[in-house]
Order: sequence, then C-alpha cells, then structure tokens
Amino acid sequence: MTYLGEKLSRHDGINNMYGWFKQMFKSTQNEKGKATEKPRRAGGNRSEFSTSPSSQGPAVTKPPQLKLSLSSELRWKRKYDVFVCHSSAQRDIEEAKRLVLFLETPPRSLRCFLWHRDSCPGGAISTEFCKAVENSHIRALLITPSFVQDGWCSYMMHQALAEGPMSNRMIPLLQGLAHSQYPQELRFYYYIDLSRNPDYGFSVVNKTIQSYLEKLTQHENKLCCSLDCSSASEWQPRIQK
Repeated sequence: MTYLGEKLSRHDGINNMYGWFKQMFKSTQNEKGKATEKPRRAGGNRSEFSTSPSSQGPAVTKPPQLKLSLSSELRWKRKYDVFVCHSSAQRDIEEAKRLVLFLETPPRSLRCFLWHRDSCPGGAISTEFCKAVENSHIRALLITPSFVQDGWCSYMMHQALAEGPMSNRMIPLLQGLAHSQYPQELRFYYYIDLSRNPDYGFSVVNKTIQSYLEKLTQHENKLCCSLDCSSASEWQPRIQK
C-alpha cells in the first residue's frame, strides 16, 4: 500500500508539473499575440470616423527651394545679373533704386549694379562702367528725357550694343519719353513702357532676366551631358573585328 501511495504521489507531481508548463506556454503565446496585434486608434477605425485637418496636427511646411536658374554655375561666372543704366537726374536715380529693390528682394534675389552704389571710389568712370557691363548678364537701360541728353548714358548704350547688338541681353525701359525721342540705335529692340504701370514693367523685367538665366542653365546641362557622353565613349573598349 505504501508503494502504491508513492506511485500515486509521483503521478500527481508529474501532472502538476505538466499543468504548470502548459499554463506557462499558454501565457507566452498570449503575450506574443498581443505584441503582433496592430494598435488601434482611439475612437475606432478610420472607416468609422472621419478626421478633420485640425485633428491631424499642424501641417509641416517645407522651406522654399532655390530656383535652379539662380544656382547655375554659368550665372556665377559674372558678378552681376543685371546692369541698370540711368542718368544722373534725381528722378531717374529714384526710379532705378525702386527697380533694383524689386529685383533684389527674395525670392527674385537678383544681383544688380547701380553706379552710385557699386562703383569703386577713386576709379575712372569709364573703367568702372565698362567692367560692370562686361560682368553683367543683362543690361537694363532706363530711357528718359534725361537719359537721351546724358553723354555717359549714350556712351554706355553704345558700349552695350557693341558687345551684343542683336542679342537678348538688352532691355530698354521707356519712361516719360515720346516715341519720336526714342534712340535710333534701339529701334529694333522691343522696349518695356514703365509710364503706364511701373510695377507690371518691373515684373516683366524680372521674368526676362529669369528666362535668360534658365536658358543658361539648360545650356550648362546640355554641355555637361555632352562631356559625360564623350568621356564615356573614350573609356569604352574597342571591339576587335
């Protein structure tokens, strides 16, 4: 009888240990199932409740990217984007300042040359002007009654025409001047009339300069592609016939 009791006690101990392992394995499976289950949003599924823009938190705004035309390498080979030529009359100086302020303000961010602001003190006027014209992509001529009577303006106009008489780098800006007084040398150029709407004229000037810089960028990309293709063809192994 004692032997049978010992066998029964052993059997009970094995059953208890088996039950303990079974319970432990079951709890482990439950924990794994909870870990793999996707968390639900408070308030139900997305299909049950519609969310308003205000409940999604503040929108993330990306910083404005710099225009590709303004980051072109060909653009930075010249010191200025536009050379503004005007007379020494106070009215023309103020109008040129307004134009330059408009062009230099972001996001336009163009580099302008004004002779009374950017000329080197002590330098010769003709030398400073010629350097500025040479180091500028575009030449904007503020043509007024004072412009046509100013000897330096006439000199700078002919200097710009000599470098590119039929190029698109010249922008005549007409203000307070009759068409009969318009310089004969510029008759084959389209001009922008600032007398009617100066703000609109300024925006046209900006678009013209930006378009020119974009063409420079396209030319730069084509040049890089052609150089890459030529260098790749040189490294290709020759096929023996």
